[in-house]
Amino acid sequence: QVQLVESGGGLVQAGGSLRLSCAASGRTFSRYAMGWFRQAPGKEREFAAVAAISWSGDSTYYTDSVKGRFTISRDNAKNTVYLQMNNLNPAGPGVYYCPERSNPYGWGSPRNTEYAYWGQGTQVTVSS
Repeated sequence: QVQLVESGGGLVQAGGSLRLSCAASGRTFSRYAMGWFRQAPGKEREFAAVAAISWSGDSTYYTDSVKGRFTISRDNAKNTVYLQMNNLNPAGPGVYYCPERSNPYGWGSPRNTEYAYWGQGTQVTVSS
């Protein structure tokens, strides 16, 4: 019932930047935390949390490898969450997803099992 549409991926050189967007519909967007997860090439059943943002935007999470380079943000008026990715490196490529957390107003260190709704993802490729 919930629909999530990721966009903004593409091919970039190492050190380059991308801005991913995710448009949500089907529930009251402002009540749910949002995450960005990465599916690495060749690991179709593994989803690693990259960043997350609370329902209000007051709290954020980043995995250690992206701290200082990636920024997650949300615009509740537009039902959209963003991931600004700077200084991309070869460890960055994969399919990025922006799942919506299952429970309203819930927050904590993100795990993929806590996010009930997933879109089709957007591909990010980094060349060196």
